[in-house]
Amino acid sequence: MSSKEESILVGVIGGSGVYDLDGLTDVQEKEIDTPFGFPSDAIRCGKLNGIPVAFLPRHGRNHSFTPTAVPYRANIYALRSLGVQRLLSVSAVGSLCEEYAPGDFVLVDQFIDRTYRRVQTFFDSSLVAHLPWAHPVCQDMVAVVTAAAKEIGVQSHQGGTYVCIEGPQFSSQAESELFRSWGAKIVGMTNGTESKLAREAGMSWCCIAMVTDYDCWHPDHDDVDVATVIATAQANAKKVRGLVAASVPRIAALGLSPWPQVVAKSVMSTEDHTPTKQLEILKVLAGHTCN
Repeated sequence: MSSKEESILVGVIGGSGVYDLDGLTDVQEKEIDTPFGFPSDAIRCGKLNGIPVAFLPRHGRNHSFTPTAVPYRANIYALRSLGVQRLLSVSAVGSLCEEYAPGDFVLVDQFIDRTYRRVQTFFDSSLVAHLPWAHPVCQDMVAVVTAAAKEIGVQSHQGGTYVCIEGPQFSSQAESELFRSWGAKIVGMTNGTESKLAREAGMSWCCIAMVTDYDCWHPDHDDVDVATVIATAQANAKKVRGLVAASVPRIAALGLSPWPQVVAKSVMSTEDHTPTKQLEILKVLAGHTCN
């Protein structure tokens, strides 16, 4: 990032139905080539309520990527290379409990990862690192998003475990009941992967999960279908954009993430045996921005 450009502390990733961000001004679109390929789409950099923000639609603005095919590493790396340290994610999910109804928002706090086809780390055999993930979600960010939701009158629930499945198929009824027996509250296909990579990139991360359906466990609920998910996501789109706009100034006021310091301290490989390319990747993840 050029020294003349204003630092972008806050990033937003839009999920199903949220492919743009209302109210973003002074917009510049950035096509960023990363060591992990190109992100899902151009990153829209601008100001939201006076705060510099970088916005990226997770699946692309035409919803071109399945949950497995989303270029998660490129997405997170590109946002980090712009200086983003606090990342707010929006995601459509199914509910595994009666109290989290379609149309509600959930601020998750834990994950169970059931994916099996994805690369979920920036590190490989030439650069090994192990970062803590016991508490995947930034509770400071949860607190300010919750306060923003109350202020604008949006129904939200604080807390709940998110089961991240591979997809693109929805759960079987047996799987849905199994997840409920574990005490999980919602099920989705993207945020577990995103959360892990955000941690490796030194970002504080928080998710606004939009409930679109009751999955398939509910006796009065038909099988999940795309039409239902899209309809509920579109109905929620205006509310979630309002919540994002109200949350961004509060998130920015939290300041820098503590995690970049942890990233560099989590590397086990010795520097003299690590390829230069991998060391450059580590510099970006640990907080050195690039052009």
